[in-house]
Amino acid sequence: MLKFAEWLSTTAPSVFIQRHEAWMIPSIQSVHIVGIGLVVGCIFMVTLRIFGWASMDQTLGQTHSRFDPWLIGALWLVAATGVLMVIGEPVRELVTFSFWLKMLLVALVVTIAVSFRRMVRRHEPAWEDAFGKRASAKAMAAFTCALLVCIIILGRLIAYDHVWGHLSPATKA
Repeated sequence: MLKFAEWLSTTAPSVFIQRHEAWMIPSIQSVHIVGIGLVVGCIFMVTLRIFGWASMDQTLGQTHSRFDPWLIGALWLVAATGVLMVIGEPVRELVTFSFWLKMLLVALVVTIAVSFRRMVRRHEPAWEDAFGKRASAKAMAAFTCALLVCIIILGRLIAYDHVWGHLSPATKA
């Protein structure tokens, strides 16, 4: 992976970002963080609805439909800015344990979100009575929020990957 990261750092887009690093990296990171805030906010609002703590005047399907466009847009924003950060600092990003663990958890959260979206759409009329009151639905919502917190922490730990010791490929490079 180190060889690929080193090669990527010599490509034109990477060199462009590196040359303008003083303002590009902070700008990309700022937009990335705003996108993360939107993702977390949308998922948190649906989670509050699942727990029956907010938006009780709407069905879960209505709450989900309300936040879904924002969530999808924010996920695209986070993905685009994440790719730009990797292109801009590939050696810093791609050779860290924190980055790869974060990506694994991101894939898990996206899988959960897509599955949840399909289930709500497929079973919307029965959701409120059959699924919404299940402890498993509430546990999955809480688990998803916990994963988001882990993703945020791991994103910050990319800069401090040495905390993982021998697990970090960065310490072996």
